[in-house]
Amino acid sequence: MKKICLAAAIASTLLAAPAFAQSAPDSDKIVVAHRGASGYLPEHTLPAKAMAYAMKPDYIEQDVVMTKDDRLVVLHDHYLDRVTNVAQVFPDRAREDGRYYAIDFTLPEIKQLSVTEGFNIKDGKQVQGFPERYPMWQSDFKVPTFEEEIEMIQGLNKSLGYDIGIYPEIKAPWFHRHEGKDISKAVLKVLKDYGYISKDSNVFLQTFDFNELKRIHDELMPAMGMDVKLVQLLAYTDWNETMVYDGKGLAQPYSYDWMFAKGGMEKVAKYADGVGPWKPMVVSDKSTKGNIKLTGLVKAAHEQGMQVHPYTFRADTGRIPAYANDFNDMLDIFYNTANVDGVFTDFPDKAVGYLSSKGRK
Repeated sequence: MKKICLAAAIASTLLAAPAFAQSAPDSDKIVVAHRGASGYLPEHTLPAKAMAYAMKPDYIEQDVVMTKDDRLVVLHDHYLDRVTNVAQVFPDRAREDGRYYAIDFTLPEIKQLSVTEGFNIKDGKQVQGFPERYPMWQSDFKVPTFEEEIEMIQGLNKSLGYDIGIYPEIKAPWFHRHEGKDISKAVLKVLKDYGYISKDSNVFLQTFDFNELKRIHDELMPAMGMDVKLVQLLAYTDWNETMVYDGKGLAQPYSYDWMFAKGGMEKVAKYADGVGPWKPMVVSDKSTKGNIKLTGLVKAAHEQGMQVHPYTFRADTGRIPAYANDFNDMLDIFYNTANVDGVFTDFPDKAVGYLSSKGRK
């Protein structure tokens, strides 16, 4: 289903809510540092996470993928070529689609790579995705392991006396399992090793893969004596975010359409403590200044006892929706009018500052 059609479906099935909502106190709202302080330093690098930590968000996000030698690394994509110099260091290691997959490299090989701001290739040249951000290829950044990042955050919690949580995402578990690797079990083992075992642990574990979320909830966590908070990330079907393999090994996109239909949040809530929608799934892009149109998703999720943490809030040029005056106004619309429980942002200092101005701290 195309995005515009699904947006209409959300409106027709969930949109029983008025264009206003009773707000929870600002003290209940959270800030999640999306890939760290990724608006200021290359995403998912330890310096970006340290900078984010200093901004005092509630949680710092880790996207987790697996290497050839079964190590977990923090990387947004399950391939390496968007943020590293892998094409220069290992020019002959791409797959047929031209991508360099982390799962084809050992951890020592990945540690040889340099990380930079995300880029795309246009006309044979690297073009920075966010041109106003940290310049490409300046300084020397590396891909961290999941354990390295947890140890840094826990170490800072001890030395500074804060209690900042982690918010890992299991990336493409369907892909990893097709490649013969159980990334979910590996992630849960690391979480358990570092003391994240219950609903009271300062962690949310997220994934776009509903089938895997259900497996984690029903099978893996009970077998490991764990019960951490789970979040179902929401996507549009035509993003191909999650694929399902048929009996012939061919991949087809998983349909998310049911999640936005009547009763969808009720089904998700059987396995998840929260949902992570894209911003337009919460506030319609048809909104205008002074006329905010809510989809009803937050209301439907809250009725099932789930939290709602939409993504991604960016202050870059052209990233503020037309219905908001500025970044703070956008936050006000989501935190208060839409009544979300938290936001993912590349600029955690700005979101923390906004909540502080409202008396949160």
